[in-house]
Amino acid sequence: MVEEFTHFDEDGNAVMVDVTGKNKSVRTAVARGEIRVSREILEAVKEHCVEKGDVLSVATVAGIMGVKQTASLIPMCHPLNIQNCALKFSLDEENSRIEAECTVKIDEKTGVEMEALTGVSVALLTIYDMCKAIDKRMEIGGIHLVRKTGGKSGDFRYGG
Repeated sequence: MVEEFTHFDEDGNAVMVDVTGKNKSVRTAVARGEIRVSREILEAVKEHCVEKGDVLSVATVAGIMGVKQTASLIPMCHPLNIQNCALKFSLDEENSRIEAECTVKIDEKTGVEMEALTGVSVALLTIYDMCKAIDKRMEIGGIHLVRKTGGKSGDFRYGG
């Protein structure tokens, strides 16, 4: 069965989905991504000696701000009352990368997948911005929705 696109009307015009008749429910979304960096950058982040400041602390704040601004960036996203947002980072020294995870939780009429994806993206972009003076050869990638719970479409888990 082919799913219909919900952001288009019968004439093919872009529209925001009408959620007025939907019930509120607890919804959670988790997104992940990574930035591949030089060993020099990884060490600078780990030792808190990047000139612009504590990279992961600033990236955390930036990711939260990104979550809260999603509706301003993505045209068909509803403005939401975000009730919880958390970012986690892990340094993978073996592969010279920083992994980021953003979790967003609300009790609302629509999901927070785009907010979680935006949060992790903004956090990774912030790491790039703060470290580019050391080495511009960084690569952001692997951004994906890990899982989501709640809502009419049910639960989702990446990879099964």
